[in-house]
Amino acid sequence: MAGFGQEGDFYSGGNYGDQQSYGYNMDGQAISGFGQEPQFGQFDYTQTTTTTTYIASQNPYVGSIMTPEPSAYSSGPSDNFEDEPPLMEELGINFDHITQKTMAVLNPLLDADHNIMQDTDLAGPLVFCVAFGGALMLTGKLHFGYIYGIGVVGCLAMYGLLNMMSMTGISSGCTISVLGYCLLPMVILSSVSIILSLKGIVGTVLTVLAVFWCSLSASKLFVSALAMTDQQLLVAYPCALVYGVFALLTVF
Repeated sequence: MAGFGQEGDFYSGGNYGDQQSYGYNMDGQAISGFGQEPQFGQFDYTQTTTTTTYIASQNPYVGSIMTPEPSAYSSGPSDNFEDEPPLMEELGINFDHITQKTMAVLNPLLDADHNIMQDTDLAGPLVFCVAFGGALMLTGKLHFGYIYGIGVVGCLAMYGLLNMMSMTGISSGCTISVLGYCLLPMVILSSVSIILSLKGIVGTVLTVLAVFWCSLSASKLFVSALAMTDQQLLVAYPCALVYGVFALLTVF
């Protein structure tokens, strides 16, 4: 019977990592183990540590709700709010580009940056459309529906025309952005109409100047965005038609 020696004593092996016991029969031969005589009281710390590590690595409860993984307590990059972009940048509102586009419209002789014109910013056009409608409302004309309707038709017409004229093509957002920014002179004209009638000679001259200003600025921005150096007059003509309709809303 394993585990009993000649004197009836039980000898257990010192290698606890292998979980083995040793015993002797009546002839003094080992009947379990690897044939080597165990030494009582010795403990193999290296193998014990290795066995414990192996058992821990095979623990099926690691990563569960009772024993979560260590990575669950580590803070990721999303927890660092200092590295997040500003709110205006996430919304696509760049005040630097808005300022540069507005100055390019106010000064038609100023060269516009090609990269800025590719920015499909719609915050400025929305503000100028609301300002144009608000100035007309102060003169007793509630034309917000006409402004948005004419604006949509004009943007679609210019979008199709510019895509046929240019080699690279233009996006719908860029078309809306340019036409909306170039509505700024018409906003100034509608503000003047609050204190001055535009049905006289002075008003007619101011209206023609406003339409010319809008069409010149819009054609310059379109030419800069599409690299159409010798076609500005061809682009300015349909722009003048679009802004001429807004001028009729302002005068009449």
